[in-house]
Amino acid sequence: MLALQLTQFGFASDKKASHTFFLLSGYRQLILFAASTRYPVRQSERWTPLHTQLHQVLRQRQFLPPHSKVLLAFSGGQDSFCLLQLLIDLQPKWGWDLALAHGDHGWPSDAAENAQYVVQIADQYQLPLFARRAPTELRSEAAGRRWRYQILTEIAEKQGCSIVVTAHTASDRAETLLYNLIRGSGTDGLQALSWQRPLSAQVHLVRPLLAATRAQTGEFCAQRQLPIWEDGMNQELAYRRNRIRLGVLPYLKTHFNPQVETALAHTAEILQAEVAFLESETQRLLAESIPHQPPVLSSAPSPPCLGYINRRKLQSAPTAIQRRALRQFLQNTLSLSANFQQVEKVSALITAPNRSRTDPLTKTWVAAVLDPWIVICPAAWA
Repeated sequence: MLALQLTQFGFASDKKASHTFFLLSGYRQLILFAASTRYPVRQSERWTPLHTQLHQVLRQRQFLPPHSKVLLAFSGGQDSFCLLQLLIDLQPKWGWDLALAHGDHGWPSDAAENAQYVVQIADQYQLPLFARRAPTELRSEAAGRRWRYQILTEIAEKQGCSIVVTAHTASDRAETLLYNLIRGSGTDGLQALSWQRPLSAQVHLVRPLLAATRAQTGEFCAQRQLPIWEDGMNQELAYRRNRIRLGVLPYLKTHFNPQVETALAHTAEILQAEVAFLESETQRLLAESIPHQPPVLSSAPSPPCLGYINRRKLQSAPTAIQRRALRQFLQNTLSLSANFQQVEKVSALITAPNRSRTDPLTKTWVAAVLDPWIVICPAAWA
C-alpha cells in the first residue's frame, strides 16, 4: 500500500508550504515534487450558473453540512477539477475543511505522472492530499472501482472524515443507466448512481454534481482555464463504458434527442424514488412472510430447510413486490444473486400445487412447496 502522509487532515496543515513531499510504496525513492508552473488559484471572478446550481443542490439536500470535513476524490480530470474549483469558490459560504484523495492504479503508462500532477495541484491549492498506489495493476473497470472506494473509505475513516465526495455527473448517470439496461438490470440498476450512499458505518459517499452534465463541467473548466489532466484511457474503445460515451450517446444525441443525457439522468432520478418506495413495501412484506423461528413441518426434510416464506402472504401482494421479496429471500438464504428466470421459477410456486418444486437453483438446493410455505430444501429430498 501507499504509505503517504502529505499532511494531517484538517486545519493543522501547513498552508504556507510551497513544496509537497510524498512517499509512494512501489516507487524507489522519496520524491520531492516542486511546482515549476504556478497556476492561478483564486475564487471565481464571477458567479456562474454552475455555482448557482450546486449551491441550490447543497442547500436543498444538506449532504455537505457547513464546517464539515470533505474528502474529494481527485484525478485532475475535467469533472473532478471542476468540482474542486466549485468547492473552493463556495467554501467561504460553507466553511468546509477540504482535502484531496487520489488513487494510482499503476496503469496506464502515465499513471505515475498523473500522481505527480495531482500533487502539484494540491500544492497550488494548498490542500492536504492523501494518496494510495495499488499493490498490483488493476486492469478491469470493476476491480479499479472496488479498489478506489476501498481506499477512499480507509482514508476517510483514518482522518475522521465522514464525507467522501466524487465528481460524477448527469452524463455518468446516463451512461450507467444505459450500461445496466444493456446488461439486463432491473429497476435497482437503472436508478444509476444515487446522490449519496454509505461506504461504511462512519463514511458516506456524496455526488453533488449529478445535476450537471459533462458539457457543463467542460465549459466551466475552459472559462476558468483550469489545467485539466487528459486521461488517454477515456478514449480507449476496449472499455464498454467508453463505447457508450463515445459511440452510443453521441448517436442518440444526433438522431433522437440532443438532451438525451439529461433525459436519462431524470429517468434515473424518478426510478430512485420509486425503488425506495418498492423497497419499503418489500421489507414490510418480508417481515410478514418470513417466520422468526422455523415452522414445525410433519414432512420436513433432513437436513432441515434453509429458509421458509409464507406463500399465502405473497399471494396478496402485487407482482412487482412478490419478485423483489423472492429475490431478497433467495439472496438471504442461498447467497444467490438470482436472475430473472430463477425468480420467475420460484414465483410460480406461489400458486402451484403442494409438493411442487423448481429445478435446482444451486447444485444442491431447490425451492419447493410445503403448504403454506415455499421452502429452500435439499434437491435430493425434494
